[in-house]
Amino acid sequence: QVKLVESGGGLVQAGGFLRLSCTASGFTLGNNVVGWFRQAPGKEREFVSILNWPASTSYSPPSLRGRITVFQDNAKNTAYLQMNSLEPEDTAVYYCAAGRQGDDNWKTYDYWGQGTQVTVSS
Repeated sequence: QVKLVESGGGLVQAGGFLRLSCTASGFTLGNNVVGWFRQAPGKEREFVSILNWPASTSYSPPSLRGRITVFQDNAKNTAYLQMNSLEPEDTAVYYCAAGRQGDDNWKTYDYWGQGTQVTVSS
């Protein structure tokens, strides 16, 4: 069964740090592009970062660059998103996604995690 399971969300203070995990089962994460997205209440799903392990590239939008680190542990079939200097505006449900042709458009992914809530308190 193909599945992505996320963990690591919760309540964080402004200025703090978070690390989210995204563990795949039923397929090899290292053969796919992993994207991270978030969605705040009443807002569109927003691109956060992408790690293209087969191409050894990663990218985050300029508004988030410098606060984001993405990496993978292929032995654990798990991808990670780290974000520092958190702000209340970072409050959202965070999703990981995987696909052979993924990019910064959420519609290009085949598999999705269940989402994990991140709440940043001021």
